[in-house]
Amino acid sequence: MRILVAEDDKIIADGLARSLKATGYAVDVATNGLDADNALVANTYDLVILDLGLPRLPGLDVLKRLRSRQSAVPVLILTALDGTTDRVKGLDLGADDYMGKPFDLQELEARVRALTRRSSGTAPLIQCGALTYDQVGRVAQLNGVSLDLSARELGLLEILLSRAGRLVSKDQLVDHLCGWGEEVSHNAIEVYIHRLRKKLEPGVRIATVRGLGYCLEKPQDDARSR
Repeated sequence: MRILVAEDDKIIADGLARSLKATGYAVDVATNGLDADNALVANTYDLVILDLGLPRLPGLDVLKRLRSRQSAVPVLILTALDGTTDRVKGLDLGADDYMGKPFDLQELEARVRALTRRSSGTAPLIQCGALTYDQVGRVAQLNGVSLDLSARELGLLEILLSRAGRLVSKDQLVDHLCGWGEEVSHNAIEVYIHRLRKKLEPGVRIATVRGLGYCLEKPQDDARSR
């Protein structure tokens, strides 16, 4: 999943980016409102972490422009303001949650998981045949045994699970896995898929559609119910 962090405090932005990347998210950082707005126009994100006190374009204006484009991407507001007026404005403009500064990093990560889970419309525990995935703890199990997955493999699994039974192109995987400045080629995606496939099969199958992408196959019972 790909997250935009719009934060002008370099220490906070770098800390958020490092923490989120360590848990498997792709993260872009914008340090002013205009850059954040341009990024939101040009890219697709699964979540935006938005500081209200951005230079060049205030966070509330970034949010207003985002919602005027009919984007439903979840937005978590960060604010150092003590009053409630700006927080209320943010929620009224379409923000999904807010946290005051300073904030607890573990709580922020939990809210990130909750917002991305809510936006995908999935339950906390996803099951696909012998595979179960706990979105809260971000733990995957196959036949009740926990899988040892790298951050990249976990990111791939989340994307494929959220689109189980549907084709996902290599370009879509790159877009969701990679932030600015990260180079991940289609060949690298093939390597990650190969590693993930070895850990999932034969319990769960990732089908390759040559020249198009990949599909995490649903069990037959699920397929018949569609």
